[in-house]
Amino acid sequence: MRQRTTDTDVIIAGGGPTGLMLAIELTLADVRVKVLERLEEPTGQSKSLALQPRSAEILELRGLLGDADRRANGKITDGHFAALPVPLDYHALRTRHPYQVGIPQSRVEQFLEERLSVLGVRVQRGCELVDLAQDEEGVTVTAAGPAGEARVRAEWLVGCDGGRSIVRKKSDIGFQGSDGYGWAVVADVELSRTPSTVPSQWRSMQEVLAPPGGPTGMVALVPLGEPGLYRLFYGDLASRPEGMDVKAPVPPEEVIAAIAEYYGSGVEVGQVRWASRFTDAARQADRYRSGRVLLAGDAAHVHWPAGGQGLNLGLQDAVNLGWKLAAEVRGHAPEGLLDTYHSERHPVGALVLENTRAQSALAQPGPEVLALRRMLGRLLNIPDVNAYFTGMVSGLDIRYESEGRPHELLGCRFPDLDVLARARPRDVDCLIDPSRGVLLSAHADFDQAGKSWSNRIDTLRVQEFPWDDTPAVLIRPDGHVCWAAASDESADDSVKRLEASLRHWFGRP
Repeated sequence: MRQRTTDTDVIIAGGGPTGLMLAIELTLADVRVKVLERLEEPTGQSKSLALQPRSAEILELRGLLGDADRRANGKITDGHFAALPVPLDYHALRTRHPYQVGIPQSRVEQFLEERLSVLGVRVQRGCELVDLAQDEEGVTVTAAGPAGEARVRAEWLVGCDGGRSIVRKKSDIGFQGSDGYGWAVVADVELSRTPSTVPSQWRSMQEVLAPPGGPTGMVALVPLGEPGLYRLFYGDLASRPEGMDVKAPVPPEEVIAAIAEYYGSGVEVGQVRWASRFTDAARQADRYRSGRVLLAGDAAHVHWPAGGQGLNLGLQDAVNLGWKLAAEVRGHAPEGLLDTYHSERHPVGALVLENTRAQSALAQPGPEVLALRRMLGRLLNIPDVNAYFTGMVSGLDIRYESEGRPHELLGCRFPDLDVLARARPRDVDCLIDPSRGVLLSAHADFDQAGKSWSNRIDTLRVQEFPWDDTPAVLIRPDGHVCWAAASDESADDSVKRLEASLRHWFGRP
């Protein structure tokens, strides 16, 4: 173990879902963490409303899904693309969670912060990063808090501080993209009277989405699990009034008028809890790493919130980065491991920006767009096309580029968690440790090779795999397969490839 000479190993700027998830990952991997959050108290605003299936899988890997389920409003059995009337079918993909978990972002932050506190780390609230300086050995952060400014030294800094990230700006990382053309408002409203046409439960996206039309683009009214509490979404994606200040507060009168316009006089508003205006800007950081500074979540990418992908993208950033940064801090990361965070996650973020831009375009008014929507709707009725769009929006289709013999599983998330669950002892509450890989093997030939990395991977025996040509797989701590044996090669060749993959991802034995 290297001597630790800094105040902490990693400073995380931002205590939202991405920062909290990353802090949990690092803490479980025996890495010292400080989380700085500028807000003195959680806002309580619902913001994002659901977790996609891939995020449910990630939380299950870490034993956190039960925390989400206990706070959830229910399960949403389908997804959508640009509010088209053809639902995205999660059941077409191999997952134990063919649904979205209906849970507001505020509750996600709540259970993540509670779990982090149980692990002995408390978020330092009212503490805003205002400056930073890095050198070859670490990063010095200047933070402003209730007691004035203070400096904290760490080996690494991760900016999870949102779309206006101070960490990104202070690190001179470019944020390229477009400002967008339209605008939208999200608001949490208490309705004192609702007609029967307004749903009281959220079980399907088709129940809450109104088709685009007129000047508004897309409209939605989503029940939030409390009696009379709804999330309203409306806006105009085709244009933005001259002089509109998207940062200015949204008057409650505007929200009330919008509900009357879109849902009629039968809906009465008791209170507007909060409202926020935003644009369809789409931007992405040029690089996710600059020396000892890294970016994750909205600090690395912002986009139109179509399909509920933003929070999920940030959680996946955190789980991809956590084990790699932990290996770097603990001194056993192979050369180049940390750089794979950018090479793997930047393309994923770019694809999310691409599909949300497409959805924004498809929500604009006009006969040409309506014709395009009808054509795409017919295509979505084709099972393979539907599965393609479902995998893209849910995050279940992510496949990282990996060297080695081609295999259907290589680079993909391990799709059959039932196999992993059966291989784990019953007293283990998570399927994969954040700092350890898993070698699943149906034969003893591979067990011996895994023993040389026993301090970094677990070797588990399974009776058989669902794939006839796969007697063993190596799974990274983020749940993605980085090696798979093949039944048509010799045991010696498979073991050689396994050892090469172990060195590549987990360092020297």
